[in-house]
Amino acid sequence: MDLREFIQKCEEAGQLKRIETEVDWDLELSHIAKINEEKKGPALLFERVKGYSTPVFTSAFTTPERFAIGLNKPLNTSMCNLSKSWMEATTKQLIPPKVVDSGPVFENIIEGDKVNLFNFPVPKMYPMDGGRFIGTAAALITKDPETGWINLGTYRQQILDNNNVGVQIIRGKHAEFHMFKYRDLGKPMPAATVIGGDPLNFLTGSTLVSAGTSEYDVIGALRNEPTEVFISNLTGLPLPASAEIILEGFIDPVARRQEGPFGEYTGYYSGKKSEEWPKPFMNVKRIYHRNSPILHTTTVGKPVTDTHMIQSLNRTATLWADLETMRIPGIKSVFIPPESTGRFWAIVSVKQMYPGHSAHVGNAVIATTTGHYGLKGVIVVDDDIPADDWTKVIWAMSTRYNPVDRTEIIKRGRSTPLDPSLHINARDIGSRIIIDACIPYEWDRKPMEIFLDKEMEQKVLSNWKKYGF
Repeated sequence: MDLREFIQKCEEAGQLKRIETEVDWDLELSHIAKINEEKKGPALLFERVKGYSTPVFTSAFTTPERFAIGLNKPLNTSMCNLSKSWMEATTKQLIPPKVVDSGPVFENIIEGDKVNLFNFPVPKMYPMDGGRFIGTAAALITKDPETGWINLGTYRQQILDNNNVGVQIIRGKHAEFHMFKYRDLGKPMPAATVIGGDPLNFLTGSTLVSAGTSEYDVIGALRNEPTEVFISNLTGLPLPASAEIILEGFIDPVARRQEGPFGEYTGYYSGKKSEEWPKPFMNVKRIYHRNSPILHTTTVGKPVTDTHMIQSLNRTATLWADLETMRIPGIKSVFIPPESTGRFWAIVSVKQMYPGHSAHVGNAVIATTTGHYGLKGVIVVDDDIPADDWTKVIWAMSTRYNPVDRTEIIKRGRSTPLDPSLHINARDIGSRIIIDACIPYEWDRKPMEIFLDKEMEQKVLSNWKKYGF
């Protein structure tokens, strides 16, 4: 599936709206998209952007239905079940990419002095943004110079001038691993920004995949077929042949430029034009793009947008996969809610089998690849509570959770520099809480839960219409 097929399938399912009215790239486009997302509206294809002929696609994944389309699942599949299918596919066998000689993205190749990033209708999202961000629904491709490990990571990218984009490579991210190796070698790091193509490029690029594992292999597992890539003669990187737009160049591992601010997924601006946090940047040497390319972007900003839905889906999937590979028994469902920005809180439902089982689960979550980074809290519930049913989760926390003896505070854990609850100069380390909202397995006298009489329940349901409902 490429972006065009995804858009077509969304339209066929009534999940797409074409905006034919001319809109301004400066705030108007993003504000239309954000208000639409808050209303849980359709994906949007802006066909007339002021000053440009290139369309802009937004709000791709603000509903579970469009995730189902992107993952080739039934339209009514829930977020929890979508994440479960992701977990099952990626814990079986990963499928590496297939090298091809060409593809649709070769239709236009621009190099040298002709490179001009302002030729694309890149939106300015929010009033205090420091500029126009071309990389929001994009994947940055880098390569480990020693092992050949390929990483796809979603890092925000701001247009700095005609041929340079600031890249926010956060501390501890896989692209930073690669960049430090190039720094030690005294060489620039080859890099490429992929926009469009298979929607899973964006979905997996924002996923917490283990170091050493390529997101290309994860995409292959999810598709059950290899991604088609070509090997660039400029950077040597494998690039997706069906992408809409590819920006290719090099990142100096030492040089920095000012970037930001930007309205981030936390609902707050991050970064500012100061000496506090200058960023790496990519010098773009070449642009590939299809004829009449479609610029795929996302508004980010306050929850819930497609950014938060994506983080909810892929982090739920990777956390579930982590727990599966750790052989934690009894896991029934897992959920990282989009309302938590798709990152900061996790809920796990478990069928307890031994004393301390629920505590085992809570501790395991914060030890995983997904849970060790940025997670603030874990809520563990019994197996009769679906992890994605907020009403029942709150009920369990109210009736099965005693804070004094079923709360664990972990004072030190890896945090994210985008967490606005931490002081700007102390965001590397945060704290975590484990809330055990399970009835203790070892209790000999458990609370007696109320259940309907099964025979009477069936009788009432069979007569439901007779009651006038």
